[in-house]
Amino acid sequence: MVLHHQAFFLMRYAGGQGCSWIQDNSIHMHQNPNSSRNCRRGSVDSAFPSGTAEVASVENLFEYICSGPLLGKIGLTAETIAESIDKWILYGSLLCRLFQLSDMYLTDPQRKRFYHYYIPVFIWCENQISKHASQFKDGEDIPPLVIGFSAPQGCGKTTLVSALAHLFDVTGRKSATISIDDFYLTAEDQGKLREANPGNSLLELRGNAGSHDLPFSVETLTSLCKMTKEGMKMKLPRYDKSAYNGKGDRGNPSAWPVVEGPLTVILFEGWMLGFKPLPVEAVRAVDPQLEIVNKNLEAYYDAWDKFVDAWAVIKIQDPSCVYQWRLQAEIAMREAGKPGMTDEEVEDFVSRYLPAYKAYLPVLYAEGPMGSTPENLLVIEIDEGRNPILEN
Repeated sequence: MVLHHQAFFLMRYAGGQGCSWIQDNSIHMHQNPNSSRNCRRGSVDSAFPSGTAEVASVENLFEYICSGPLLGKIGLTAETIAESIDKWILYGSLLCRLFQLSDMYLTDPQRKRFYHYYIPVFIWCENQISKHASQFKDGEDIPPLVIGFSAPQGCGKTTLVSALAHLFDVTGRKSATISIDDFYLTAEDQGKLREANPGNSLLELRGNAGSHDLPFSVETLTSLCKMTKEGMKMKLPRYDKSAYNGKGDRGNPSAWPVVEGPLTVILFEGWMLGFKPLPVEAVRAVDPQLEIVNKNLEAYYDAWDKFVDAWAVIKIQDPSCVYQWRLQAEIAMREAGKPGMTDEEVEDFVSRYLPAYKAYLPVLYAEGPMGSTPENLLVIEIDEGRNPILEN
């Protein structure tokens, strides 16, 4: 299918019809790999594929994009990619700037992360926003689309959401990012939860259902969804995981970031977003301590999930990956001279989440979150390297 469109693709560039965004923005795409400022601006002429080698490099990129595992899921074909290749190159260049990389000298893992993962998901988000906006009449206020990202810890969801937010920002669409972590109970209330559930290791620390301030969630999400006009401003809550020697506390409101309206999209992410309560017998079979967590989960749909308009579920093959990913992160922190958990502390930390993963992930993957439909649900299966793969 890719070969079928190569002639059209090359004609488009040979005729000077491609890369119109480059003319408008004067983005310099070809540079010295030793440059200290990657993806910097330059002359308009140097941005065009002016020779055989440069055209071939763009053609290779086109073929690489078409080999991605998510294209069928988001309704893209080789023809639609060829017609919008300038947009793909723009988004790739913008991500290079964000991560301080050179778009002409990406490693294979970097190229895979950008063109097989972040950009396809961003285009899916754009399509969901367009569908959402089409439901409103001209002149009506359009509330921001809330996209929920459900993904286990350590799989890269925060980096993905940050990349998406950057692309929205630099292409002129205002976004807000919020995590379920930002709705954790205060340290004082977490202490009360621990005292009310003596001996239950799943509620001893933050994390599982019951350790979140659900009224605060509703208040925040409701206010964000009303950010439809110019001049509207709102502070986004943030949680300080370093407070109280790592036990955490709600961050000082004076340090919360401010977002301004009108918002186009709200990116809402969390490890247990979309989890649904199960029959008591099912959770007891996993871990008896999970019974109270399961009961707490009954209130979460009204507090979180009912606000979500579209869902991206990042699927892992084995929950034990969470331990390895967390261990890698903590080792990297220690090697960088920053405080990090020991291997034993990592094992204890992750063990408090594994029962919920074992209980709720199979249902999430089989049924999707409550309220989701095939039209507003994107399931992305990733490997141990955190890259998307074709589902089995």
